[in-house]
Amino acid sequence: MQTPSPQIIGIAVVESAGRFLVGQRGSDGPLAGYDEFPGGKCCADETPDACAVRECGEETGLAVEAVELLLRREFAYAHATVDLHFWRCRPVGTAGDEPPEHGFRWVTADELATLRFPEANAPLLELLRSL
Repeated sequence: MQTPSPQIIGIAVVESAGRFLVGQRGSDGPLAGYDEFPGGKCCADETPDACAVRECGEETGLAVEAVELLLRREFAYAHATVDLHFWRCRPVGTAGDEPPEHGFRWVTADELATLRFPEANAPLLELLRSL
């Protein structure tokens, strides 16, 4: 039996004025209630950086541009195996000055350590603390 390919996920790690854009997953579905950066599954023929930008706009109403790949990590959860692409993004224009939509909020780097992120995010959080 062939193992399914990991689902490619584009994630926007949006930083503005020393703050990061974070939301909380809904109460249903995998990883319910965990904190998260905006992102989601890549569409067919979509690059992970383009996915991160699209998903951020859809989830938060915030226009961003992808700057650099911070981390790529494959991780096996009980519900799926994922190929995570964490992209450093920055707001376009004055978008970082506006409050985000849909329950997302700006938090400081210190606050990131107090939040409950999925296990696969641990190396990214460590990386962000060291920057």
